[in-house]
Amino acid sequence: MIARRNPFEVLIGAIVIVLTLALVLYLVASLSASGASRYILRAEFGRIDGIAAGSDVRIAGVKVGTVVGTSIDPKTYKAVVRLAVRPDIRLPTDSLAEITSENLLGGDYISLVPGQAGAKISSGGQVAGTQSSVDLESLLGNFILSVTNLVSIVQKRETGH
Repeated sequence: MIARRNPFEVLIGAIVIVLTLALVLYLVASLSASGASRYILRAEFGRIDGIAAGSDVRIAGVKVGTVVGTSIDPKTYKAVVRLAVRPDIRLPTDSLAEITSENLLGGDYISLVPGQAGAKISSGGQVAGTQSSVDLESLLGNFILSVTNLVSIVQKRETGH
């Protein structure tokens, strides 16, 4: 004995299957397309606090790529960052890469500042100029220490000691 199915349930099931297949095909197509057309750059920094795989790469605030990997150079002990940038973005050889924060709470990204040279960095090439992240905790600590020292000096002058 065959159970009768509600036509509405069959229709919903078919729609779910079609949408799932469409999503899978879209993901496969986008992954293969992005892998084939990636323009990879390399940049070395003294410190990369807040930067990891998946962090944005921007030019003039516009996202043009993503950080695809970070490592340490065992000879120089510098942080090496690999950037995947849109293939239509070809940076001049005198360009800079800076680690920038969106705000005081974080949201770090790499900002590329195009140079003026005529020659372009080839895929796999290195961005020559870099500016590392600023350690806000150290800056704040130094500021507090400076203010404390200044207050101490002022108090000594006022009391004559």
